Amino acid sequence: MKTVIVVHGGAWAIPDMLAEASVAGVKNAVRAGDAVLKSGGSAIDAVEKAVRILEDDPTFDAGHGAVLNINGEVELDSIIMDGKTLATGAVASVRNIANPVSLARAVMEKTDHVMLTDRGASMFAERIGIPVADDLVTELERKDWELSNSYKVGVKTLFNTQWGHDTVGAVALDSLGNVACATSTGGIRNKMVGRVGDTPIIGSGGYADNRSGAVSCTGHGESILKVTLARLILFHMEQGKSATAAADASLQYMGERVKGCGGAIVVSSAGDWAANFTTERMAWASIKENVLHYGLNPKENFTDMLK
Repeated sequence: MKTVIVVHGGAWAIPDMLAEASVAGVKNAVRAGDAVLKSGGSAIDAVEKAVRILEDDPTFDAGHGAVLNINGEVELDSIIMDGKTLATGAVASVRNIANPVSLARAVMEKTDHVMLTDRGASMFAERIGIPVADDLVTELERKDWELSNSYKVGVKTLFNTQWGHDTVGAVALDSLGNVACATSTGGIRNKMVGRVGDTPIIGSGGYADNRSGAVSCTGHGESILKVTLARLILFHMEQGKSATAAADASLQYMGERVKGCGGAIVVSSAGDWAANFTTERMAWASIKENVLHYGLNPKENFTDMLK
């Protein structure tokens, strides 16, 4: 089976000042994930690696660079899912973990549960030796938080202005034909304390099943939750649609039904992939058969040949 990996850095109105860094970040992450796959690593290893790279990049709203809630605190969410077994791990409202995707994987592999939140997730992280990180907030985010409006704004205002922000994610198909997904976020700036969006919710922020494919979603979390976007995309693929057609149909439905904007990256169990969005921009990149595809604006698809 030929390997495939796709990553995204969030669907929103990415300002020009972040455009170059956003594209560079997703290209860096997709190369790291591809290296895992090319060395014989699993899809689950590849998506974790790619998302860790994005969490460590302060350009994005996940881990380092996370946005702040209404009280000026970090609250992180993440999910990871293995399409071979449907094993899933998720964390929500985690405050001081640099790589919540790895904590989510630990929940999947070391507990009998699917999701841990807030204090319980922190206690679990401490018990298994994941270090506390106290340097997640950038100076730029602190300034933007002080300037930003309250959370009570419309979907269009939130995700089509500079005040929107970006979830990160990855999907992959490995050489054994297994798929996986991972998604991670700091949420929405000025969100209520304890607000959890789509990211850590199975079937919404992500889903992976070897029988169809894997999806990672980004955009307005409340809208994605209402339509269970990740699972909806895979439903359309199970009905025979291509990855692109399934993502387009599902995003269009979300826009029509709940007026939500967003994006998704998809890989099918046969290696068909897509990166679609209804926001102004979405940073994304993919690698299949030594060709790196990437884009930021609608209908962009640039390519680089890998050596």
